[in-house]
Amino acid sequence: MSHTKIANPLIEEADKKKNEGKHLEAIRLCERVLLKDLHCTEAYEEIGDNYLSMRKYAQAEKALLQALKNNKKSANANYLLGFVYSCVGRWQESVEYLEIADELYANHPEILRCLGWSMYHQGEQHRGIILLERSLFLAPNDPLILNDLGVLYLNNKNFERAEQLFKKTLQIEPSNDKAKECLNAVKFFKREFEKLRLKKA
Repeated sequence: MSHTKIANPLIEEADKKKNEGKHLEAIRLCERVLLKDLHCTEAYEEIGDNYLSMRKYAQAEKALLQALKNNKKSANANYLLGFVYSCVGRWQESVEYLEIADELYANHPEILRCLGWSMYHQGEQHRGIILLERSLFLAPNDPLILNDLGVLYLNNKNFERAEQLFKKTLQIEPSNDKAKECLNAVKFFKREFEKLRLKKA
């Protein structure tokens, strides 16, 4: 997710490389930018985003903290750093940075998706689900949002809503493995809870 207009041609090229999955090439291009301009926030953001895609979270964190040192009001850097912290289970820090990103760039579905997910795992389950529902309202056909919200409803044993969300994902992306696995889990738990209900009856 990028919130800044990319002006530097090397950063534009790095963005293309990133989208092609050529993360190390993208990082090298950004490092060339930094040789000329050590305060280029966008270069640090791109480096952080690429390391995040490679699941190298410590390197991603380092680059994004530098981006925020240069520009603490970068919505993109705050969002990406919040995302990094969610990946490693540092929920409180994740929420802090994602809330800043939300203040700087309100009603962005991807920011709200990540904020809702982190908030839920930090212990504010109800608020987390509300944020993810808001994210879904803004981007009703986004498989990532549909799946994340479905998982939270599955965790909360709201099987009907979870099933509805995973089925919608599969209408949009029939080959979505996560939605298939989760839908099977929903069906399994529904059967198990029905058995328990009948035993008690």
